[in-house]
Amino acid sequence: MSTVLILADFVGKKASKTTAELATAGARIGEVSAVVLAPPGQGAECAAAINVGPISHVIVIESDSFAGNGVAAGADILAQVISLKNPVAVLIASHAFGKEIAGRTAVKTHSGIITDAVDVAADLSVTQLIFGGSTTVTSKISHGTPIITVRPKSISPDLVPASPTVETLSLLVSQSSKKATVTSSQPPVQGGRPELTEADIVVSGGRGTNGDFAAVEAFADSLGAAVGASRAATDAGWYPHSHQVGQTGKTVSPQLYVACGISGAIQHRAGMQTSKAIVVINKDPEAPIFEIADFGVIGDLFAVLPKATEGVNARKA
Repeated sequence: MSTVLILADFVGKKASKTTAELATAGARIGEVSAVVLAPPGQGAECAAAINVGPISHVIVIESDSFAGNGVAAGADILAQVISLKNPVAVLIASHAFGKEIAGRTAVKTHSGIITDAVDVAADLSVTQLIFGGSTTVTSKISHGTPIITVRPKSISPDLVPASPTVETLSLLVSQSSKKATVTSSQPPVQGGRPELTEADIVVSGGRGTNGDFAAVEAFADSLGAAVGASRAATDAGWYPHSHQVGQTGKTVSPQLYVACGISGAIQHRAGMQTSKAIVVINKDPEAPIFEIADFGVIGDLFAVLPKATEGVNARKA
């Protein structure tokens, strides 16, 4: 049976749901092997975290270069695994790290690459949404080992319990991949809310907040949601850039996306319009974002959100 490699995705020491999403897509094509790039001494722990999704095999490589030399070291090792295992495809999460390691790996293996896929078929046909989501494209890679990055939350994961076999490989990072050294790093501060790209519900605020995100945050907390922001809000310094949703920010595909005071510029829509359900709250009935809304509320977010928060909290009680 054909082998499909996925690059295991982690949040801290836990495998993210994105790993199961990649495995679900990969299982349509062949037998799924998850590649784990681990710090020295942590390979077994990381492998044990790969416990859901249709994964039959875990390949563990440990190296201090993954932290010391960054994405270049990861791409070097992934290219070596591709050479050893000869997979029919490689699937990687489509976030900043994933897209960079995919691009470098494609160059090293002389392979074609497709980024930001929202679906992958059994025949390796890949679906993308381009031009801000206004056009759907289906394409296939014709050269080398297809390397595909898949948007988190775009594929419903098969969360069947997994007990894969584990293989540890001793591979060395080449000197050419050690030309840059990471001198210091700081993990993102995790609050009580879910991570933006992993969340099932996202509540975002835009220019209409006038810099006051209190109502947006309170509503998000009532739903157990992540908080996002438009580029206008982050550029104005009202909310951290790490929470920006859009073409130059993060791409999200939650079950529910609530846009509060966001006009709906094409840059923002490109990052969220694959959401399963979209609710818009805006006092401008002509706001472009209403064009993609499943439900719309024409009103001031400062009047609408507190009442919505009260309603949600009352239902929970």
